Amino acid sequence: MAAEGTTKKMIATQEEMVENKVPIAYRDQCAHLLIPLNKCRQAEMYLPWKCGSERHVYEKCEYELVMERMLLMQKIKEKEAQSHKAQIPQGQHAALPLIPKTANA
Repeated sequence: MAAEGTTKKMIATQEEMVENKVPIAYRDQCAHLLIPLNKCRQAEMYLPWKCGSERHVYEKCEYELVMERMLLMQKIKEKEAQSHKAQIPQGQHAALPLIPKTANA
């Protein structure tokens, strides 16, 4: 089951995430990588130089999700711009002028 707007599938189930106390904000397609990272962090007492490989894999997954969402948003904006151009007849501008006309002009 992939989330809307992404190609990655959810690997961790809701039960696994609840059992491992994954915060709701972090329950995305990379949660299956966060669970072992958090276990490693707890085992190593959150030492910053430990669990580097787990953290790298998790952060790479999050980065890929962000990039997918950015590409999707770019495609949506391009479609909206094309449909907006099609609605405005040639020669007419829907935007407000940058310099308003004064009453005496």
